[in-house]
Amino acid sequence: MKLLPFPDGDEIGSTCSYTVKIKTSCSSGRFTSDRISLAFGDAYRNEVYAPRLDDPSSAVFERCSTDTFKIQGPCGYGICYLYLRRDGYDGWTPEWVKVYEPRATRAITFSYGTPLPNGIWYGFNQCPKSSSSDRMMQI
Repeated sequence: MKLLPFPDGDEIGSTCSYTVKIKTSCSSGRFTSDRISLAFGDAYRNEVYAPRLDDPSSAVFERCSTDTFKIQGPCGYGICYLYLRRDGYDGWTPEWVKVYEPRATRAITFSYGTPLPNGIWYGFNQCPKSSSSDRMMQI
């Protein structure tokens, strides 16, 4: 089990800027006008939520393309979960999502490669799980 240090006191409650890169799979449709939402966070329950990443009239999420977004949210430490949600009729297949934290030296990558189902949050939770036995062993 990997233990993460607690965020510095001056960061708790602060707002940070995250860079999120999303690659649309080459097996996806030509483009999507579906509403794409994103939520990610850390083991300390600091969550960043973007209700709609794109402008419906823009040309984002085209097949084989990589789109970059700047998203503001609470400062966290060690992004360990990420979920995407698609609402619409076009369909969409993300290849991967990379999140760049303000203080990190490299991105955290979440690999997809399968079409997102419609109307549900779909993704990964790699946050460490703790139990009473784990806490007892760390004494």
